[in-house]
Amino acid sequence: MKIITRSFLVFVLSLVAGTWSMAADKPQKVIRIGWVYAMANAPVLIADKKGYFKEQGIKVELQSFTSGPRVRQGLMSGKLDLAYIGTPPVYHWYSKGLKSKIIAKVNYGQAAVIVRKDSGITKVSGLRGKKMAGVKIGSGMDVLLRGFVLTEKSKLDPRKDLEIRPMKPGNMGAAVENKVVDGAFVWEPFTSKYLLRGKTKLILDVNKELPQYPWYVIMAMPKALKEKREEIIKVLKAHKKAVAFLNSSPTAGNDIIAKAFHLTEVKDDKGKVHTPAEMLSMARQRLGWQSNLTAKDKEFVQRLMNYSRKLGYIKKDLSANELIDDSLLKAAN
Repeated sequence: MKIITRSFLVFVLSLVAGTWSMAADKPQKVIRIGWVYAMANAPVLIADKKGYFKEQGIKVELQSFTSGPRVRQGLMSGKLDLAYIGTPPVYHWYSKGLKSKIIAKVNYGQAAVIVRKDSGITKVSGLRGKKMAGVKIGSGMDVLLRGFVLTEKSKLDPRKDLEIRPMKPGNMGAAVENKVVDGAFVWEPFTSKYLLRGKTKLILDVNKELPQYPWYVIMAMPKALKEKREEIIKVLKAHKKAVAFLNSSPTAGNDIIAKAFHLTEVKDDKGKVHTPAEMLSMARQRLGWQSNLTAKDKEFVQRLMNYSRKLGYIKKDLSANELIDDSLLKAAN
């Protein structure tokens, strides 16, 4: 009996050792995340720098991009699993065959319209017949500018009533200050940087017109959802923790944000110096961070889709419910 027991124990121990060895030899799945280089996408930086991804026991590779089309290349080539990106690119690409899913919210707010202080312009409709700095036609922010800011809010025809000049956000403020354009549709932290320089003023804060409107989201590729579901849920746990940290105080994460975006002091027209801390304090009045996708958020995504349809950026009607899958976020508790 003792011999049988010992043999059985040896057998069990060999099985356990074999299983452990197989687990140890099994390669760890890497989650490859692309993100658009914007302050609103700070949660992905926080999760990385604060070690929240590591706490979840996952290996994450981050890569920043200056534009949506470059993110798309990474997704299409299979080099990215997830992306922190604006909502319109996701459904624009979806309409062209890239059947990814929106799995979480990243932020709300961020966009604004500025003009020179001495321009005499007090609202966006005052830009009729003038020049405005914007972004590339068909891009995410362009949908918001043409669909909501100009057409719906200001009753302007974006094709006829003014000239929209595509520019990099880092150049927009100087273009307004130097009278190259009369106004600019810009976002944080650039808006606050320009305002602190003292030569421009704000005439429209989109977040006041559309309180807590969703913008950046996390999108996931179908293959990743199928093969890396558990790892993606852990990414979302880290994401939620990063959002909670950013919301824990008015200055939480500012040191990481300032360093990542190379924010420096700016001097206004009176010679007063303004610190990166002031810039971020001002910026956080126009944007914030959330992870959950609410019913109101889904309605706004549908609204954006309708803008794109009317503008001719997508060729068929889409439903927000086709793109949004919040089941992983619900599992990330």
